[in-house]
Amino acid sequence: MAKYEKRGIGDFDKVVSHIHDVVMSRSSTISYEENSIYRNGDIRLAVRAYERYAYFGGNRSSLTITVLGDGDRIFVSAVATGGSSAMFFKVNTWSEKSFLETAINAIDTIVR
Repeated sequence: MAKYEKRGIGDFDKVVSHIHDVVMSRSSTISYEENSIYRNGDIRLAVRAYERYAYFGGNRSSLTITVLGDGDRIFVSAVATGGSSAMFFKVNTWSEKSFLETAINAIDTIVR
């Protein structure tokens, strides 16, 4: 498992949309699996789950992105999992790290 988190300033809708667009544009094997949206006053929460096939490892990895907004304050958490072909421990973590790197680049370009 690989994780990246960032706190900053941004427009909630633009942050969610930008991260989604960047993640989806990076590979033809990425699929948008599920989402959840919640709002309570100024508090907004979006969870997005993605999956992709890694040719290099011959396996699938997942990426879950959570965006929490309170006015213009933003918190983003990206967690990548999977991608290992071993049964009892992780042998190959390249796929999940690569998937996470896509999210990090998207997050860092939109959250100040």
